[in-house]
Amino acid sequence: MKTSQEDTLPARVFNNDSENLSDFGNNHPTKFRFLRAFGVTLGIVINLSFFQLLGKFFGTEWENSRRPAVYGKNAQKLKRLLLSLQGIFIKAGQLISVLSNFLPEYFRKELEELQDKIPARPLSEIFGRIRKELGKDPEQLFAEFDKNPLASASLAQVHLARLHDGRQVAVKVQYLDIEANTKIDLQTIKGLLSFYGFFLRIKGLGNLHSQFSEMIREELDFRLEAEHIETIAANFAGNPQVFFPKVIHELSTERVLTTEYMHGVKISDLEKLEELHIDRQDLAERVVSAYCQMIFSDGIYHADPHPGNILVQPDGGIVFLDFGAVAKLSDEMKKGILQFFQGIIKRDNDQISAGLQQMGLIALHEDTQHVEELVDYIYSRFLKQMTVESWNLADIHVEMQDKLDMMVDFSKMDISLRELMATFQIPKDLVLLQRTILLLLGLCTQLSPTMNPMKTIQPYLEQFVLGKDKNWVKLIETAVKDIALSTITIPADLRSFLNKANHGELEVKVKGLTESANLVYALGHQLLFGLFIMFFGGFGYFAYSHGDITLAKGLFGISAFFLLSLGFSFLRARKWQKKGR
Repeated sequence: MKTSQEDTLPARVFNNDSENLSDFGNNHPTKFRFLRAFGVTLGIVINLSFFQLLGKFFGTEWENSRRPAVYGKNAQKLKRLLLSLQGIFIKAGQLISVLSNFLPEYFRKELEELQDKIPARPLSEIFGRIRKELGKDPEQLFAEFDKNPLASASLAQVHLARLHDGRQVAVKVQYLDIEANTKIDLQTIKGLLSFYGFFLRIKGLGNLHSQFSEMIREELDFRLEAEHIETIAANFAGNPQVFFPKVIHELSTERVLTTEYMHGVKISDLEKLEELHIDRQDLAERVVSAYCQMIFSDGIYHADPHPGNILVQPDGGIVFLDFGAVAKLSDEMKKGILQFFQGIIKRDNDQISAGLQQMGLIALHEDTQHVEELVDYIYSRFLKQMTVESWNLADIHVEMQDKLDMMVDFSKMDISLRELMATFQIPKDLVLLQRTILLLLGLCTQLSPTMNPMKTIQPYLEQFVLGKDKNWVKLIETAVKDIALSTITIPADLRSFLNKANHGELEVKVKGLTESANLVYALGHQLLFGLFIMFFGGFGYFAYSHGDITLAKGLFGISAFFLLSLGFSFLRARKWQKKGR
């Protein structure tokens, strides 16, 4: 056996049986994981809520000057919590960091570090998993095994190894405690979402948990990942410039995945690319083209274009690695996107709403009133920004003056975040698609800042929307006919009125009635909050008087949370009271 320190491992590392594998992953015993997660997140919520409350009294200038320090400190607390709990908590942090539109910058920057800074697990734990899954000691399976991982992730880590026949392989191994911790952690996350959803009165959080749970279950099954590698590789069988690792099935199970080791330069290593005389703009265009084929043509795509997952070979060939995150564009999503685009062209808000619902963005059980209001508002803003120079897809432009100008001013329509969460939901397909697009755009910007990706995307998008014949004129003619017919026959507002009347959807609004009902609802919450304050405060004082300081602090913290909730409830009630006058 070779003992070169560059890419091989001395034989002695195979002898680690003396370590107690049962101790790994138990830095935070199961019964304390929920308490730790709940305690830290509750502390962050209380801290930020109290800061915002103080901002209302001391003014915007005071709040803006202190926001970086307050948000930064709490973001670091959250990152330390996720790193200490590991497992799917890190995965949750990684997914949240991608939703940059909804996350304060201070939190986003801290959580983005979870993409790279994940501590490796001990080698003996990795060997323990290999023995458990493959039924043999690692030295029987591998001639060499690098003790330093090539990569460490939230659920597994990858090691370089060499088989007895000389082939180099990459061995992806799940952590020993991941199954047990995943079940507990999913329940913990569900409990946290249920708690905050109830007391902050935000619906729709249960859907987020179900989507996240489905993603985690898929990533934990390496057999599914192996299937995805082979499926996507088959779709590129005719492309001599795109490569995928071959799966070594005899050394792969549900928890261990062994694949051919692929050589290449990390796509973000610009110096190495220059040394190889790789045209970076051409490389970026080929990567985008590959993703367009996966998304628009094949309907299944690699959903993690992180720079470490894409290699470049000396001849310019592209290698895709790590298929733990793979997404599919479902038939419902495809139909919804097509219906959405056609609705925009026809200026048919009902069809736009139907498209959003087909894509799974709108909860089926919800009233469509808020949907119609939002579609009207977004559509009007979109039309003001769009200039059509001809009936060609390439000539439709959306001018982006300012990112903030494109955001919907929901307050003007009196639609709260709670109502948005209840009406709209984010399907797993769209979460992964947004993540993929953001990572891909960031990668292309790094490779070639002047590149215009729309030139590459346009043919695939046209075929996706218009079909293989790309009959754009026919679609426009249909839209014009529908618009003309609607204009001639009956005004749009009257048509909408009659449509609602026929379906029994007309509503009569009585001014002040909603506000009165809200006041009664708030009064019930205030009574409930008051009872909780007395209950937890009383028990906290009892614990403090008997010397149990740790329990007392926790109970006082919960009491403080309800006190803060009571304060917000009073402020909300005053707002409703003014509206009802």
